[in-house]
Amino acid sequence: MLADGGLIGLIIIIVGAVIVLSLFFTFVPVALWISALAAGVRVSIFTLIGMRLRRVIPSRIVNPLIKAHKAGLDVSINQLESHYLAGGNVDRVINALIAAQRANIELTFERCAAIDLAGRDVLEAVQMSVNPKVIETPFISGVAINGIEVKAKARITVRANIDRLVGGAGEETIIARVGEGIVSTIGSVDTHAKVLENPDMISQTVLSKGLDSGTAFEILSIDIADVDIGKNIGAELQIEQAEADKNIAQAKAEERRAMAVANEQEMIARVQEMKAKVVEAEAEVPLAMSEALRSGNLGIMDYMNYKNVQADTAMRDSISKVSNADKPDSGKK
Repeated sequence: MLADGGLIGLIIIIVGAVIVLSLFFTFVPVALWISALAAGVRVSIFTLIGMRLRRVIPSRIVNPLIKAHKAGLDVSINQLESHYLAGGNVDRVINALIAAQRANIELTFERCAAIDLAGRDVLEAVQMSVNPKVIETPFISGVAINGIEVKAKARITVRANIDRLVGGAGEETIIARVGEGIVSTIGSVDTHAKVLENPDMISQTVLSKGLDSGTAFEILSIDIADVDIGKNIGAELQIEQAEADKNIAQAKAEERRAMAVANEQEMIARVQEMKAKVVEAEAEVPLAMSEALRSGNLGIMDYMNYKNVQADTAMRDSISKVSNADKPDSGKK
């Protein structure tokens, strides 16, 4: 029984020791410390424990430090740790510094860390400084003075400007500026034939405007890859203007016709009103004559003369109608 109890106690001690050692080696990166010593980088074991306490992953600091030491870079562990705590990518910064050193580009750790914290890919920027990048624009349309649309596609060769990476504009600004230059250059020529004959006039004019000012790039060249003819914008505008003028003229003619119809209706109303007044006045004539006869202002002979005049007028009207009816039509043979 005692032997069995001693065996169980030994097993418990061994399991406890294994657990303690596992926790120790998990919290204290002994293997990483040994790797650093083997690479010639002196890092205290307490420094690694302090990283754990500061919630810094030791491998994210020690491995780039070993890489920098092997490349001959003068960086300290405090610089790497502070950049990591600021949210930067330590490994990418070290790779960029190594690439800049190999390409003989002057780049300090502070500048590289600032570029990385600004959101730029500093390693890509260093690589672009050595190997320029080609940016291809979509087809950009411009209209010449003669109204013909010209479409041009450009290839822009740019090199990263490390000094302007922080605060400098990106590729979208380069494309927009080049597009604006292409449109203004095409719009300043008399005919589209000049652009087709000499496409490099676009690249020369655009390149002379200093479009890389304030950007993170340096424009090396602008090459016109393709030129195409589009629509006859001038003719379409003239057609649209003519159609608009026609609609305006039709509207004005309709307005004049409506005014003429309104005037005619007004004249008819006035004539009808005058006729009504005449009929009303004629209706009052017999009353006035009877009143004149009763009052003695009109004699019987005057009344007879008035009737004779009416009869004579009626007879003349009848004779005139008959004469007009008997006359042959001059238009008929």
